[in-house]
Amino acid sequence: MREEADRNKVDVRLLELLVCPLTKGPLTFDAGRCELVSRMAKLAYPIRDGIPVMLPSEARQIGDDTGKSAGV
Repeated sequence: MREEADRNKVDVRLLELLVCPLTKGPLTFDAGRCELVSRMAKLAYPIRDGIPVMLPSEARQIGDDTGKSAGV
């Protein structure tokens, strides 16, 4: 269990540099879902093995509880 938590950790310095690829706006970290959230784009980008996947095609639309891709 701890190994999985370590893989999903993200460097705080990296988070300060990243912006939404669509809006260039700020991102917030959702530790519960292990995602970076762009409120402006209404997308949540997954973090896999500690690496943010900043592809709109991999993002989840905020409010979509099914976890399907946004398909942007």
